[in-house]
Amino acid sequence: MTEEMDSENEATNTREHPVRSQIRGAGYFSRIGPGIVTGAADDDPSGIGTYSQVGAQFGYRFLWAAPVLLPFAFAIQETCARIALVTGQGLARVIKRRMPNSVLFLTVFLVALANTVNIAADLSSMAAVVTMFIPVSILLAVVFIAILVGVAEILIPYHQYARVLRWLCLSLLSYVAVLVVANVDWRQVLIGLTHIDIGWNKIDIAAIIAIAGTTISPYLFFWQAAEEIEESGQAPDTSQSHIQAMRGDVLVGMFSGVFVMFAIMTTTAATLNAKGITQITSPEQAALALAPIAGNAAGVIFALGILGTGLLAVPVLAGSTAYAVSEAMGWHESLERKPSQAKQFYAVIAVSMAIAVALNLVGINPMRSLVVAALLNGLTAPILMFIIWWLARDKQLLGEHASPWWSSLLVCIGAFAMAALPLLWLFAPA
Repeated sequence: MTEEMDSENEATNTREHPVRSQIRGAGYFSRIGPGIVTGAADDDPSGIGTYSQVGAQFGYRFLWAAPVLLPFAFAIQETCARIALVTGQGLARVIKRRMPNSVLFLTVFLVALANTVNIAADLSSMAAVVTMFIPVSILLAVVFIAILVGVAEILIPYHQYARVLRWLCLSLLSYVAVLVVANVDWRQVLIGLTHIDIGWNKIDIAAIIAIAGTTISPYLFFWQAAEEIEESGQAPDTSQSHIQAMRGDVLVGMFSGVFVMFAIMTTTAATLNAKGITQITSPEQAALALAPIAGNAAGVIFALGILGTGLLAVPVLAGSTAYAVSEAMGWHESLERKPSQAKQFYAVIAVSMAIAVALNLVGINPMRSLVVAALLNGLTAPILMFIIWWLARDKQLLGEHASPWWSSLLVCIGAFAMAALPLLWLFAPA
């Protein structure tokens, strides 16, 4: 029975993503490749909250993080995509094949923990913006949103769900529009982009951990790999042209995510920080950053951005947890399957959402919870990056598609840098 299950899983998971062959040419943006979805999900409510807080608190000082983090974000996501593309399996299944069970269980535990806390924070922030317009309790809004997202993820094929929600995520472009009309100090922007400025104190280092954690997030690793192998009825394509198409998809996705990060930090620096607002404790305060372009509608635009990215990202978070757990346990997994075809997979999604709702009973501040989630991602990511780096260099696993030197170097440097940050924080003065 187990052999039959493994055989069926193997057959199911040796498929490429159904839109990969379509991402070139006219109509590119009418479709969503795995990299585009990943880039959009990277700017989730946790990302918006973190970038807004950093821009408000530090002004233009940390803009250099955008160009510095982009190559590392691209390298790790490209590596995850390549591993899945060549093996036809998700990350957890590959780890199960090539590494000890202790590494597998540690990996799955870390990603499940980080994802669940991230879901709780995203639900909390989404509920907070709902209460800006509807007089209900935040907890009631959290429960409603969790049920809505959970039911949609279980009953609607994800590629259809994401195709609709990407239009809501366009509200993030309002931050780009503010750059044109706000009183942005472009000289300070240039200085912020080109001069790495980190003070030797816990506040600065914690900010960098949060920025890195929400830009290079563990859930994106598993999601990118899982989406590469969603069933399409085709044999996996590891030709050079297809590998290049995958890299282009990933690069566009991560560039868009990092550019929005730059826009949010610059916008909040030019609006909130310039007015002396250095601590964001409510959605209303965060929405003020959009006032130069949206005026009285700033709250509505901000709410659409939080809700749109949240409705896109929460299923990614829950889905990546379900992929990791199901692959580790040898269960059927796919967001394109019906619930009756992957009962354990969807059960993991339901449990993850339920725990996230329960965490909201603690009553943490919605905006602060977003930064806490980013910090947890920053602590978890380097461990997973080292594991992925090791797998990507395994020529027995990937053959000629093992990591090229530039990819291996970037992932390794990124992992060491993110691992060093928490240690620096411990020894830094308050």
